[in-house]
Amino acid sequence: MEIGNQIKKYRAELKLSQEELADKIFVTRQTISNWENEKNYPDIKSLVMLSSLFGISLDHLVKGDLEEMKEQIKEMDIQEFNRSGYVYLVLMAAMLFTPIPLVKFLGLAGIIIWGVLAVVTVCYAFKMEKQKKALDIQTYREITAFMEGKRLDEIDKQREIGKRNYQKVFCALGAALIGGIVTAFMLWLLF
Repeated sequence: MEIGNQIKKYRAELKLSQEELADKIFVTRQTISNWENEKNYPDIKSLVMLSSLFGISLDHLVKGDLEEMKEQIKEMDIQEFNRSGYVYLVLMAAMLFTPIPLVKFLGLAGIIIWGVLAVVTVCYAFKMEKQKKALDIQTYREITAFMEGKRLDEIDKQREIGKRNYQKVFCALGAALIGGIVTAFMLWLLF
C-alpha cells in the first residue's frame, strides 16, 4: 500500500508531527502511526479530512491503493458468496432429507422444526439471489468464473445475459423434478 507513505510525505511537507496531524483530523497519534506504518488503513471520513488538509484530491492521496482496494473488495465478495453457497447447500440438503425422520421420531414437533428449517432455507435462497443480482452474476458460467476470481469478457457476458431466462426455466424444472423424486422416495419410505 502507498497510503502510509503518502500520509507521511504530506505530513512532513506541512511540518506537522503525528500528534499535530492527529489533533487536526480527530484521531489519536497511534492511529496516525499505524497508518504510516501500514498496520491499518484510514476510513473514508479520515481520508476525506486528510485530502482536504493536505490540499490534494482523494484520488491523488490514495494513488496506487485503488487497485489493491478493488482486489481486496473483490476477494471479500468471493469469500462471502462462497460461504453463503455452502450454508445454502447444507440448509437445502437438510430440508430435503430430514422431513421423514423428523416426523417419524418427533411427530408434530418434527413438522414444526422442518417448517422452521424450510423458512430459513427460503430466506437464505432470497439472500443468495440478492447477492447474485448485486454482483451481476446469474448463469452457471458467470457464477463459476466469479468464484474463480475471473470476469467474462464483454462478448461472453452478453451471451450469458441472453441465456439467463432459459436457465431460470431449466433450473425451475430441474428443481421440480428433484423435488418430485425426493417426495416420491419419502412417500415410499412411509408406506
